[in-house]
Amino acid sequence: MSEKKYPEIPPTRKDDLHNLDIIDSADLILFMAGNQFMVMEELLAAFQRRHPEVRRIFYETLPPGLELEQIKKGGALFQGRYITGNPDVYSSVTEEAMEELKALGLVNNYHIYLHNRIVLLTPPGNPAGIRSVEDLARDDVRISQPGAMEDITKYIIDMYERAGGKRLSHRIMEEKRAEGTTILTIVHHRETPLRLKKGTVDVGPVWATEAVHARAQGLDFEVVEPGERLDQRHRVNYYIARLTNAPNPENAEKFISFILSEEAQNIYKKYGFVPLKR
Repeated sequence: MSEKKYPEIPPTRKDDLHNLDIIDSADLILFMAGNQFMVMEELLAAFQRRHPEVRRIFYETLPPGLELEQIKKGGALFQGRYITGNPDVYSSVTEEAMEELKALGLVNNYHIYLHNRIVLLTPPGNPAGIRSVEDLARDDVRISQPGAMEDITKYIIDMYERAGGKRLSHRIMEEKRAEGTTILTIVHHRETPLRLKKGTVDVGPVWATEAVHARAQGLDFEVVEPGERLDQRHRVNYYIARLTNAPNPENAEKFISFILSEEAQNIYKKYGFVPLKR
């Protein structure tokens, strides 16, 4: 197999590959949109209480764009090792990813199962005085900005454009990037809080759920709310699907049924997600 064929998972992302030692004998393989990482332990414990026969679960919490490439190419490389690209279940925060898999015959149908929204994180005391999305255009403001592989990026750019049109989006994503004050991330839910803690950035747009998680971990920061018109809560849909070539199709269906259940939705709500309206 040609190594150039496969996307590479950054070598520092071991924390996003869970139970890697049993990947070749797993009863269920999940590629979950990475911004759910904080929920997965409790969610899977509840799932396995309901389905104790599904004992061995491998799951990824990488950016969905990277997971999508992994599926399309039939695998990925991690620290020189081949990792499967054949999951039972894939979730994403863009419908385009699901439609692409559908066009390839890898997905027959998919479900909306969750919502989220965006907030701005700053260091304690908000020393740069960030009050609105428009403040991110300032010369002195250093931004930790999710990169192209992150599903959140599409929604952040929409937020910028709703706040200040194409001009604001271009200022933040192009001009400030060239100036070195917009600093892209690879896996923003890990990098942005670390950058804020170290003081190398002044602000970072993240999912509200990541703010809840960071606070639960004892991190100190400020949250700036973009407001309901901008924070994307009415636009962010999480999609989930069983792959047509799923190695464990019955267990995949069990998991999707569970994730749509009231029990699972309540778990997500605890972590700051916006559950489905019933």
